[in-house]
Amino acid sequence: MKELICIVCPRGCHLSVDEKALKVTGNSCNRGAIYGINEITNPVRVITSTVKIKNASLKRLPVKTSKAISKSLIFEVIKLLDDVEVTSPIHIGDVILKDILGTDVDIIACKDM
Repeated sequence: MKELICIVCPRGCHLSVDEKALKVTGNSCNRGAIYGINEITNPVRVITSTVKIKNASLKRLPVKTSKAISKSLIFEVIKLLDDVEVTSPIHIGDVILKDILGTDVDIIACKDM
């Protein structure tokens, strides 16, 4: 049995997930059950970070993944972002890196600069 706190909504339900039967208890809604099973079988996260930017008022541009990516890839993605440098102008939603690590997930800009 794995104990989790659901992060899907502000309620923060305390979930108990049976790892063998893939059964979730303690959830107040179906989204919590889905979260609990996914967290056991394939945990994913949206990654937020920054990349270097030239010709802008700030030195770093905030970026994020366009959708959740496998938790096991987080450090590889962050390492790739260390070497990325873009040049302004950049707009919110611009794709900075396409299909990162062959995942069909893009790195996108989170700010106009």
